[in-house]
Amino acid sequence: SKTTHPQVGQRLELECLTAKEDSGVFWIRKDKAGTLHFIVFISSLSRTTFEGNQKTSARFEARKDNQFYRLVVKSFKSEDEGNYFCLMNSNQVLYFSPGQPAFFPVITTAAPTTQAPTTQSSITEKNPCPETLDPETSKTNIFCDIFIWAPLTGACLLLLIALTVTIMLCQQTRRRRCRCKR
Repeated sequence: SKTTHPQVGQRLELECLTAKEDSGVFWIRKDKAGTLHFIVFISSLSRTTFEGNQKTSARFEARKDNQFYRLVVKSFKSEDEGNYFCLMNSNQVLYFSPGQPAFFPVITTAAPTTQAPTTQSSITEKNPCPETLDPETSKTNIFCDIFIWAPLTGACLLLLIALTVTIMLCQQTRRRRCRCKR
């Protein structure tokens, strides 16, 4: 998406398109310092849960229209600046949208010069919108694999122990039955 430069107090609407088999979308904001802030979860049934487990928010509106999940900043302020992401969980995989930057316009100032009056240089701020990684090309996170394989391995080990104990008990019971006096 293109960089958005809202004005102070302006209404800002962002949208996210998902696949058909979604279970809802989270909206988060990454501020200039790189801190992530949870804004809202919108379920596939259009139910919203804002920060603090609230159903409504004084600063934001959220809704679902078919496959589009929309986030509205009611009155844009400096604390709302940042990169906005929607993310969804599908089959135990998190999918992040590309960041949707929303920053006030960058103000350029003329630098003092001692050269001829016809030459001017300007100073611009560094782009506060870092590029996000494409989820298709990023490598699998080993940390996430541990959360899947460790419980699965533990459950298999527990089942193997239960099976071994059951077999041993059945053999003991069988021996007792066969001890018949004739």
